Amino acid sequence: MQKNKSLIYIVSHSSKVLKNNPLGDSHEREFPVYLPPSYYSSEKKYPVAFLISGFTGTGFNNLSYGYLSENIQQRLDRLIKTGKMKEMIVVMPDCITKYGGSQYINSTATGRYEDYIIKELVPFIDENFRTIPGANSRAICGKSSGGYGAMTLAMKNPNTFGLMCTTAGDAYFEYCYKNDFCFFINEIEGYGKGDKGVVNFIKNEINFNQPKPKSFHNIINTIGMASCYSPNPANMKTKGYNFDLPIDLETGELRKDIFNKWQKFDPVNLVAKYKNNLKKLKLIFIDAGKSDEFGLNIGARIFSARLKKHGIKHFHEEFKGGHFNVQFRYDRTFEMISKHIKG
Repeated sequence: MQKNKSLIYIVSHSSKVLKNNPLGDSHEREFPVYLPPSYYSSEKKYPVAFLISGFTGTGFNNLSYGYLSENIQQRLDRLIKTGKMKEMIVVMPDCITKYGGSQYINSTATGRYEDYIIKELVPFIDENFRTIPGANSRAICGKSSGGYGAMTLAMKNPNTFGLMCTTAGDAYFEYCYKNDFCFFINEIEGYGKGDKGVVNFIKNEINFNQPKPKSFHNIINTIGMASCYSPNPANMKTKGYNFDLPIDLETGELRKDIFNKWQKFDPVNLVAKYKNNLKKLKLIFIDAGKSDEFGLNIGARIFSARLKKHGIKHFHEEFKGGHFNVQFRYDRTFEMISKHIKG
């Protein structure tokens, strides 16, 4: 092993809280951990950042690189070398589900993914790597659904994560989800009428067969979010799936009672509830592209406004770009973490 070279360490972890989860997803998870250049040539301890992935993503997606693009190791190495980032351990967990994602919350339709992060992975990392334990030396960050997870995990667990960064995190559900419901109605009917269409989609499309139809992402996104925000295990016997959809599958009308359940998970609506927790955080950094295709730049503005209303210190930025291929913003994320994390 060369000295002063960073390393990607592949962790194998057996989860107790994900064992026997409702979807039968594996409780044995592998994920990458970035160890900074001096890790094996010193005995010092390091701050930690949890970098969590967007919908349908895992930690391993961060290792991909292509023409004129860096993977996460190359990016972090460059930031450290140029002095824009402190050396730190970066953990990239796997919280994907059969339905595409967990939103990093506990759900009776998917599993206990908040508990997985907070109660299992954080202690596991502290026990197995030379970390500086404590909230002020531990950050959580991500983009899209990873940004959503960063917001909610930090505001609910400020004694675990003392720093939070979100890039285009899911917020203000009236814009980022609701606008796609009418398309879902038209697209799911290609698999059958009513509940049969949902059951047939789950049975026939959630597999490795390629190519997927253009409608796949919109359908799986609505199903995935419903499994997190409006789980209903009792539906398995009557409908064949274990969640409630926020739309009437026959008429397409919005089911306000179900969408109201979703809104209880919206970060903009959680600020008031968790305002005292949010005030404990050493860093809240929010950004989004000015032309985000899901309106998440508007969600970021509204989230920022709610924070301002309650006197919660934070940083809010917008950048040129949309929702996709915005990994370049991790430069700013880790720069901000480095300025505020205790190392």
